Order: sequence, then C-alpha cells, then structure tokens
Amino acid sequence: MGTPEQSTADGPPVSWAGRVAGLAGSCHPGPVVAVTVLMSALAVTAGQSAARCVLTGAAVLTGQLSVGWCNDAFDARRDIAAGRRGKPVVDGTVGVTEVWVAAYAALVLCVPLSFACGLWAGTVHLAGVAAAWAYDLRLKATVWSWAPYAVGFAGLPAFVALGLPGHPWPAWWVVTAGALLGVGSHLGDVLPDIRGDLATGVWGWPHRLGPDGARLLLPVPLVAASAVLVLGPAGPPGRWGMAALAVTVLIASVGTVLGRRWERLAFAAAVAVAVVDVAVLLVRGTGIG
Repeated sequence: MGTPEQSTADGPPVSWAGRVAGLAGSCHPGPVVAVTVLMSALAVTAGQSAARCVLTGAAVLTGQLSVGWCNDAFDARRDIAAGRRGKPVVDGTVGVTEVWVAAYAALVLCVPLSFACGLWAGTVHLAGVAAAWAYDLRLKATVWSWAPYAVGFAGLPAFVALGLPGHPWPAWWVVTAGALLGVGSHLGDVLPDIRGDLATGVWGWPHRLGPDGARLLLPVPLVAASAVLVLGPAGPPGRWGMAALAVTVLIASVGTVLGRRWERLAFAAAVAVAVVDVAVLLVRGTGIG
C-alpha cells in the first residue's frame, strides 16, 4: 500500500505542538468523540461494571482513532489535489507518515483492549473496525460503500451487549436499527462533499445516486431506524416513543425539502434525526433482560 507524499507549505517549520494539534485534527475528532461517548453511555445504561465501561470506551476510542487517521492518510493525495484546506495534512501541519504511524499504533492498541471485553465482544468490535478500514482503503469508491457503515454501526451495540456477564446477544431491533443508522450516516456524511468527491473520481454508492438522489434517500434509513427502535421492543411504544418517531419524521421531511436549496441543511437534519435515535437507543438500552 503506497502512501501519498507529504504536502509542503511555504512558511516556517511546524512546531512540535503544532504537529500534535495537526495529528489530533486529522483523526476526525468530532465523530471519534461522539461515538466513544455514545458507546460509553450505552455501556453504563446496559449495566456494565465501571471497569468494563472504561475498557469499552478505550477499545472504541482506539478503534475510532485508527479509522479516522487511516482515512485522512489514505485520502491525502486526493485532498491535496482538490485543495481541501482545513485538513491538517493538506495544510502541512502534520505529515502523512506521522498519520499512518498513529493509525497503526491505535489499531494495535485496539486489539487487546477489544478482547479484554471478552472473546465474542472483541471479535465483533474488531470486525467493525476492519470494515471501517476496508471502507477507507477500498470500498469508499465502490457501490458497496454503505456496507462498512452498516456493519460497524450494527456491531457497536453488539459489542456492548457481549461485554456483559454471560455475553448475551443484543435484541434484533438494536442491531437492525444500528445498521440502518449506519447507512443513513453514510449518506449524510457524503452529501456535503459529494460534488468535490465526484470531481476527484470517488464513485461510492451515494455518488452514483447523485446529489439529489442521495438527499432524497437520506431520511429513509434514519426514519426507519427510529421506527425500529420505537416499535421493535415488545409492548406498546408509549407516548414518548411515538412522539420521538413523529419528531424524526418531521425533521427528516423538512431537511429533505429545504436541502434542495441548502445541502448543509439536509446534513444538519440528518444529524438531528441521529441524535433523536441515539436518545431512544440509550433509553431502550441493548435490548437485554
């Protein structure tokens, strides 16, 4: 696997602190923090012990860091060619080699941390991390670009559940909702940059749909995830569940309509729906017991 050359920028050499900041910025800190906090919170609500919650959070953190750094390092050549300022590698604040080293170091740490949560839990989590790396390295530009997101998001609640005493599997509706949320997240993540990606030769599944097609399809898996989370568990969903479902339908509809003029608004609506889904998931737990 070849690595693109490090970009060079005119100006004074980057300080050690600047390189550290650049490395932190190139890991996609927003998603890394969000997923780690969510999984840690889910571990708490699922009933994991304090020590196991720490292990779960550490495993998820290292896995997400490895994926984020791999993404930026592998995409560096294309990002530099497209002039995507604001990315540390493009701006020259951190080198491609440094980002690759960080990605592999985080991946190495992720393996024992994952298996410390149990054999099956570790296997499921590492399968999700492997799927994410496959997306970064190959599947991003194919019609199967949605699959790693579905696998990764479905595997996260399973990882939490399998880390509990007795290693129980999560309920079907949790895994299904996770997969749907992953597909929706893929569409939402790609949409803001879809035209730039097309210009640089990226032809993933959303790109083949085109900007309008991806925007129109975006709310479908997200609302479907909400419906599964609300209606999947045994028993009546209750007023709060139906209210949450109604809110997601409303937000998704508004985002789809207004997103025709402002694509960033469609993405913001997708994030808002995902937040509601996450809140429902935390209330529902992993479907155990």
